[in-house]
Amino acid sequence: MNTASTGGGKRAPRWLTDDEQRVWRAYLHATRLFDDHLDRQLQRDAGMPHLYYGLLVELSQAPQRRKRMTELAIDAKITRSRLSHAVARLEKQGWVRREDCPSDRRGQNAVLTDEGHEVLKRAAPGHVEAVRQAMFDRLSPGQVEQLGEIMRIMAEGLQPQDSGADLPWLR
Repeated sequence: MNTASTGGGKRAPRWLTDDEQRVWRAYLHATRLFDDHLDRQLQRDAGMPHLYYGLLVELSQAPQRRKRMTELAIDAKITRSRLSHAVARLEKQGWVRREDCPSDRRGQNAVLTDEGHEVLKRAAPGHVEAVRQAMFDRLSPGQVEQLGEIMRIMAEGLQPQDSGADLPWLR
């Protein structure tokens, strides 16, 4: 399609080509199925949604298994409100606890408890098998390498360069 300016000075939409539309729809379809597959596996085998598993992983990899709530929201790409709700649910399970941040009286840390760490250790083998079965077992080594490069390029292009960007996880 034409990308020339319209009468109001705006650029005309750059519509997707038929090939791009097919790839876009295939991407959406595959990622929705993949997210659902992982969520169902974790619900069935570990009694938690994929989001909670991801939060436990983030905390398990943090120094002393603790991370500031704001940083955890940024890393998980969710709003602080949604994170607060998720952490409250994880606290009820005994998998996470909150503690005041010693360097900032307004801040809080989320801390992975020993019980939460054990839950994560039990859930990880089934989760990695679900990932392997749904993704890596279906791709050749060359396709895995290509997919990794494609995802790195996409992530790099989407990473906000402006620290003042209006991003949900900064609200």
